[in-house]
Amino acid sequence: MEILESNWQAHLTLGFADDKGTTRLVQRSHVGPLRVQKPLYPEGEHICHAVVLHPPGGVVGGDHLALTTTVGSEAHAVLTTPGAAKWYKANGRISRQELTFTIGDDACLEWLPQESIFFDTADVQLTQTVNLSKTSRYIGCEILCFGRTASGESFTSGGLSQQTILRREGKLIWWEQGNLKGGSAAMHSPLGLSGNSVCATLLATGKPLSATLVQTIREEIDSMLGKLGNVEGDFGISQGKSLVVARYLGTSSEIARRVMLCVWQHVRPELMGCAAVVPRIWQT
Repeated sequence: MEILESNWQAHLTLGFADDKGTTRLVQRSHVGPLRVQKPLYPEGEHICHAVVLHPPGGVVGGDHLALTTTVGSEAHAVLTTPGAAKWYKANGRISRQELTFTIGDDACLEWLPQESIFFDTADVQLTQTVNLSKTSRYIGCEILCFGRTASGESFTSGGLSQQTILRREGKLIWWEQGNLKGGSAAMHSPLGLSGNSVCATLLATGKPLSATLVQTIREEIDSMLGKLGNVEGDFGISQGKSLVVARYLGTSSEIARRVMLCVWQHVRPELMGCAAVVPRIWQT
């Protein structure tokens, strides 16, 4: 990908490996302002948590962030962020984020960042590529917020282009791309955001979920949204041949987080064989 001259060009490379039942962060290198805190083990030695930091606190037009992560055989890594990612005004330049994940045999990776907020006039390109082996498992979740609705700001200009690719043993199992322009008809079309400002997606792959579990998730989320009364929101979950896809569309990042956490708390034990312990950084 061609990289425009930018204020910040940052690249963080992480490598995790299994060491007799302990997942260790064995590779950590960075260029520019993208770092990771020391490895954390809130769930025991087998699961390594790493918090990815962007010290400037926000991304402006022309910035480029890249995160490359490899999880070796039988290791289990959880990546998260300490707070919402803020994408500021484009100033006539494109901001970019590239995620590349490679997951080995019987290894697990969870990508659980906090929400991304796109300020009005931001112009952003997001790409994510996940390379899976035959027996690797992956859960990834993202919450996208268009405009700062709490401040009365809408996303009336700028744009977001997004591409997500998952391959297992080199075979494509998921390809999704979109291009949303601020203030366009897609912001209000039922084929787009349908007038909403928040959308969230969770992708999980490793083994199929049972029809009973999928229905249980639907019922719990429907009940959650129903109890909220005047808070509008739509939710759906589908089990495909190779992965499960859950989506939320609404107007509240807080509700989006609650919905996605509920899904994750059901999916993780089934897919990865461990209880769903909410990352501590999400609660601070």
